[in-house]
Amino acid sequence: MKAAVLHELGKVPRCEDFAEPTAGEDEAVVRVRSASLKAVDKQLARGSHYASPRELPVVCGTDGVGDLEDGTRVFFGGPRWPYGAMAERTVVPRAFCFPVPSGLDDDRAAALPNPGVSAWLSLTQRAKLAPGETVLILGATGVTGQLAVQIAKLLGARRVIGAGRNESMLGMLSELGADATIQLDQPQDSLEHAFARAAGDQGFDVILDYLWGRPTEALLAAITKSEFAAVTKETRLVQAGESAGPTISLPAAVLRSTALTILGTAGIPSREVLLEAMQQVMARAARGELRIETERVPLAEIAKVWQRQGESGRRIVVAP
Repeated sequence: MKAAVLHELGKVPRCEDFAEPTAGEDEAVVRVRSASLKAVDKQLARGSHYASPRELPVVCGTDGVGDLEDGTRVFFGGPRWPYGAMAERTVVPRAFCFPVPSGLDDDRAAALPNPGVSAWLSLTQRAKLAPGETVLILGATGVTGQLAVQIAKLLGARRVIGAGRNESMLGMLSELGADATIQLDQPQDSLEHAFARAAGDQGFDVILDYLWGRPTEALLAAITKSEFAAVTKETRLVQAGESAGPTISLPAAVLRSTALTILGTAGIPSREVLLEAMQQVMARAARGELRIETERVPLAEIAKVWQRQGESGRRIVVAP
């Protein structure tokens, strides 16, 4: 079969022949229809992710959409090493196969669950977002950030502010439900003032941060109090990504002057929680309540598309 095969960490995978998979106990062979290309796939292939492969060659790709042997169309994740999603066929745990609603095409079904479920769980399970609260999305112009804006509104947020670097996508966030936007590519002082204006007297209830690095430092400086003041509510910051930098400088005054709680996304939840989030995201997308832009490319062009740089606001899906 044809597959996107990686022979060396840090190199680009190539479309070439790879051995056919066979299913073991509690596994299923999936005939792949579409597989999404995400930042984590590139991190795994670079060797910069904690779960990067230690033995090569491997097939790239962590999830996608395909058919089981009985014809059931499913979203799948967690292919068994050395197999991956970017191939004509792969092998996965049956527990990681989820039925796809008929109203959702293959490309959106492949592109949506990873960023959509991540945003859903970050807002519901970690941030505990309540109706009527104010939400700031750091990194709102990326694929996951766009979905987070939409999901925050669906969950009842009173006000959603989207902060991002992609100017063209920033201008479209209002169509997805954003009440205000912040352009991150501005001098540090100006950026701090922009965050302070957006926070206003009431502040942010929830901050979902896909960026870290300089934008987060500017945000924390903006919400740091310069005088003793009564605490009226807590701000929950969920750290979900590091596309602007892996570290920040965190002055002690930030934590002493504000009621700020910093949370991680906390890995993979229980199957029950994951299944509920998956069903919510898939069903809402099938009803047109969640939008995601995709770009379909053939598996034969994986080497070319792998080397693209920048934030397009679309999720690439690879078609065997």
